[in-house]
Amino acid sequence: MDTAFNDLRALETVVRARLAEPLPGAEAQRRFAPRPLRTGWRPELVPDDARRAAALVLIYPGVAGPSIPLTVRQADLPDHGGQVSLPGGKIDRGETAAEAALREAHEELGLDASAVRLIGPLSSFWVVVSGFVVFPFVGIADRRPEFRPAAREVAELVEAPLSELLDPARRGWGEWAREGVPVRFPFIDIAGHKVWGATAMILSEFGTLLDPAFAAPPYQPSAP
Repeated sequence: MDTAFNDLRALETVVRARLAEPLPGAEAQRRFAPRPLRTGWRPELVPDDARRAAALVLIYPGVAGPSIPLTVRQADLPDHGGQVSLPGGKIDRGETAAEAALREAHEELGLDASAVRLIGPLSSFWVVVSGFVVFPFVGIADRRPEFRPAAREVAELVEAPLSELLDPARRGWGEWAREGVPVRFPFIDIAGHKVWGATAMILSEFGTLLDPAFAAPPYQPSAP
């Protein structure tokens, strides 16, 4: 990782500047999309009947340098149970996406919203499997928050150093079956967790702000 990214203020300056430019958008998000792609899916679509949600990519000074919080969702949750996710959730009637991102981070992790500077949005992202369009925001906290995960939603808090997110050696491919069809999915190994799916695709755009070459490695079939 660029040593300039170890300094939170310098990192904030870089991210602010890149958020002010045209965003990497769908091209970066697709780099971590499972293959084959779902028919008709494009991450930039915002279907009229889609539910709206917001998420927060929070940068703060962690033990291992600038970090972002992720959560392992409780397995019995109706949407994406057991998966690694950014803090976030449904936008309530009457609130903005930015307000929802901060509220959800407070509800899930006990985050004090007054200690967060939102510095800009990432591109929206259509999660076709759950019917949500997610509006992610990038925020900065000058101190490590006093996290208080909500037990009903969060099975585990994952403090993800940016050094791991930006390390190409931590990216790989997994395989599973979706509706009886073999699927390959790129992932990022962070703190021993495979981050894939919508979370990896959103983080791919964020990572591309810091490294334009941020991508999954070429796919290598597993040995028979």
